[in-house]
Amino acid sequence: MKTKKIRRLKLRQELGTRAMLTRIVLGSSVGISVLLIGLGITFRSLLSPGLESLEASWNGMLNQFVDSQNVEATTHLIGGILLILGALIFLKSIRNLVHVLVPAGGANEGLMSAYMTRQRLEHGPKIVAIGGGTGLSTLLRGLKQHSSSITALVTVTDDGGSSGRLMQEMSMIPPGDIRNCLAALADAEKLTTDLFQHRFEKGAGAFGGHSLGNLLIAGFLDQAGGDLDLALEHASEVLAIRGRVLPSTKSIVGLQAEMVDGTIILGETALVASEKTIKQITLTRDDVELHPQALKAIEEADLICLGPGSIYTSVIPNLLIPGMAEALNKADGLKAYICNVMTQKGESDYFTAADHLLAIKKHVDVKVIDCMLVNSAVPSAFSQERYQDSRQDVVQPDLDRIRAAGCRPIPADLMSESDYVRHDPAKVAAKLMDILYR
Repeated sequence: MKTKKIRRLKLRQELGTRAMLTRIVLGSSVGISVLLIGLGITFRSLLSPGLESLEASWNGMLNQFVDSQNVEATTHLIGGILLILGALIFLKSIRNLVHVLVPAGGANEGLMSAYMTRQRLEHGPKIVAIGGGTGLSTLLRGLKQHSSSITALVTVTDDGGSSGRLMQEMSMIPPGDIRNCLAALADAEKLTTDLFQHRFEKGAGAFGGHSLGNLLIAGFLDQAGGDLDLALEHASEVLAIRGRVLPSTKSIVGLQAEMVDGTIILGETALVASEKTIKQITLTRDDVELHPQALKAIEEADLICLGPGSIYTSVIPNLLIPGMAEALNKADGLKAYICNVMTQKGESDYFTAADHLLAIKKHVDVKVIDCMLVNSAVPSAFSQERYQDSRQDVVQPDLDRIRAAGCRPIPADLMSESDYVRHDPAKVAAKLMDILYR
């Protein structure tokens, strides 16, 4: 069943890119033909006298140079030459038009190149990406190079910083992770995106610590009369994003964690700051509902991505929303979990790759993952030393334990090493496409 779906996906992508252009050309040809026929039928009585007069004048002129017996043959010869000349002039004009649309300076320039890119992305795979934090936005930057049919389902349990303040003051879901995902999928000018991500300094009065994007989302929400979906549509239009961003639930909900020592901690911020080991997390409410559009997106998806991101505060909270795990279990699309590159202090200390998978399986009683992308690259000794002060280590790819847990591990170099050790968006997206089309 999945093999047939992959074949259809490949065919859709191969044919879809040129389909619109083909329809335009064929439609134009049919339209011109019908127009000419219509003109001939409608204006025949008006055109016939003029054509007869032109024919008589033409024959009279030719009689001065050729015998009357050769007039018809000469007329056909000259007509053929004019047809060829007209065709050459037409083709030259088309070639000049193409040069205007696609400058010689590079394949990435020009309207034609932009059109072909847009068509390729529109016929790309249908992707659902689930998570939160910087991990999900990093993944989206890579995925948007392969498709514009992307639905990002974002966790909404952040109760700290600008998001937490807006949640308390305006009774809205925390917008921080949504903002990051909107910016990641944006096609807007860099200046617009940078402005959307701008954060005011703490000394900026009432705006201190707020992200401008968070305030804009709050403004759109107020303008839309509290309709979150409409507010996100407006924000998406401003940034011209590829795809759409949805909260996994529209309910205001938090996290509650039971620690190994039996203590209970409320709130994501307190949980991350705790030095204790997490045993189990739950949502603070049982009456939350999955976003209405999420179920359909999951059902239609060719590829469903979980992570990367904080295992307990970005990935698992989405799976705890009633209906989410069951929808993933029933989905036909390929379900891939992208494991973190580094452990996270206070959340996944000393975790191997298999430990991340087992944490998910502990919280979800149905299968939601088909395969697991595991980074196999090793950061430089210098980078690893820099992380020692924050008690972070490279996540070890213990592939045998992953297989034993019933999941197919896929090791690959997924790492980017600059100021931080993190996932490389292009590498992760390319590997996901390779798995999808394999």
